[in-house]
Amino acid sequence: MGELVQFVTPLHQATSRSYIDRMVDDKVHCMLKAKEYESDYWDGHRRYGYGGYKYMAGWWKPVAEALIEKYNLTNVSSVLDVGCGKAFLLYELKLLLPELRVEGFDISQHGLASAKEEIRDSLFSHRAQQPYPYDDNAFDLVISLGCFHNLRIFELETALAEVERVGRQGYVMLESYRTELEQFNLQCWALT
Repeated sequence: MGELVQFVTPLHQATSRSYIDRMVDDKVHCMLKAKEYESDYWDGHRRYGYGGYKYMAGWWKPVAEALIEKYNLTNVSSVLDVGCGKAFLLYELKLLLPELRVEGFDISQHGLASAKEEIRDSLFSHRAQQPYPYDDNAFDLVISLGCFHNLRIFELETALAEVERVGRQGYVMLESYRTELEQFNLQCWALT
């Protein structure tokens, strides 16, 4: 089993959220639209997801730096991002380590098409719960941020096994809670 590391928590805490407003805004309809993972989810109204997920220079830099330090990444390393979305974290990693080999996949055509042009050729459409098209230990690090909670329990076995198979190291970020209030907030806010 892994260890608890909170690389993304500071980014999450930097954004305010109105949990109750989301819960009472025809949430089931909004959830169904969000689960399409296309333009409404990424760049549509906030009720369906991000409400405009744009690249902000340096936003992901602290996470990229933490990954580089924790997993001893260098310019000769390789990273796969499972459920990369618009791949802004991969882009930040490339800014810090220009020779780093990055690849990523996601089910969202809109997300992949909206990635930074400099890394778009390293991205492709694939489902996290399907076998990954790579050899064993193909990557120094496999990451997945906020993707696996969208899988069904029986799909997680394959996805987690594939992360372990193709990566020498892995970092999987999951949403979680420690108190009833945190659980309530998560249930109110989560759309997918």
